[in-house]
Amino acid sequence: MILKEFKIFSQNVYKNNLVVNMILETQFSFDIIFIQELSWTIICFIPSSKSKEGEELVGVLTYPNWIIFYRNSIESNDCPGVITYINIRLSSLHFLL
Repeated sequence: MILKEFKIFSQNVYKNNLVVNMILETQFSFDIIFIQELSWTIICFIPSSKSKEGEELVGVLTYPNWIIFYRNSIESNDCPGVITYINIRLSSLHFLL
């Protein structure tokens, strides 16, 4: 696949997941989307040997049409400031982080 140009979209969402939903569902014409100040929320609870309720799985919104890239931190309270979403149609380019 040869691409002559990329369409890039960047937005600060001020930790508002509704804005993130709108961007990822409507801006499919873009190739790469940078989202700043994303809200890290509890996705679900995973089984744990320490707690009957399970441990919190914290993360960001994912969508089937987007490949997500971010710096994974060892510390649980150190969330990245920018998340990169790459359009799934570019998956043949094999992006790596």
